[in-house]
Amino acid sequence: MNKTLEEGKILASEIMSMVADEIKGDVKVIFCTPFPYLLTIKSQLGNGRISVGAQNCNENEWGAYTGEVSAPMLKAMDIPYVILGHSERRQYFGEDGKLLAKKVDAALKHGLSPIFCCGEPLEVREKGEHEAMVKKQVEESLFHLDEASLKKIVIAYEPVWAIGTGKTATSQQAQDMHAVIRKLLAAKYGQNVANEISILYGGSVSAANANELFSCPDVDGGLVGGASLKSREFTEIIKSA
Repeated sequence: MNKTLEEGKILASEIMSMVADEIKGDVKVIFCTPFPYLLTIKSQLGNGRISVGAQNCNENEWGAYTGEVSAPMLKAMDIPYVILGHSERRQYFGEDGKLLAKKVDAALKHGLSPIFCCGEPLEVREKGEHEAMVKKQVEESLFHLDEASLKKIVIAYEPVWAIGTGKTATSQQAQDMHAVIRKLLAAKYGQNVANEISILYGGSVSAANANELFSCPDVDGGLVGGASLKSREFTEIIKSA
């Protein structure tokens, strides 16, 4: 929940001008803007290599849910991605695994690709229960899907203790958890499917640590928070990918 519309347009313009020739191969860049800015930024981006995504959607298709946005609404605006289960949604709005399974289903039904977030708070990490918690989050919300549907999911691991705190999981901590998630997917869907799923790291990703994080074999990219609000910083992260 940052930036006025004008500030957002300037930010997008600055990033576009700096990375126009940098996004190559299978690298994808997605701007997940606040709802009111989606169409404006989408129009500004045109048909280039940068896509747009929403930060959330409701599990219901239509109805008396004032203030909410549905998957059909996003689909009607041709928005390809939606973040689901971000740690802030879990923390501040009480979203749990069962609800998120419904949101995932709603998004997939209407042709959206969910960016599904999972991760543990500090007290769970300190108890050594972080792997069990993240496995449960993934299983509760994604393991009802068939193989074809799962392939449309992007997973983002975000250690809650490293979001906006300046603390970052070490590259080894990130790699270890990403490997746990991929192994979990492989056990359910097979190694080939698991290898096709992009697993992003989200937790104080910066220009200073992006190269090291992205060099880990199971870290396929980043879910970038505060650093994405600074055009030069975000550009350096994109270049790292």
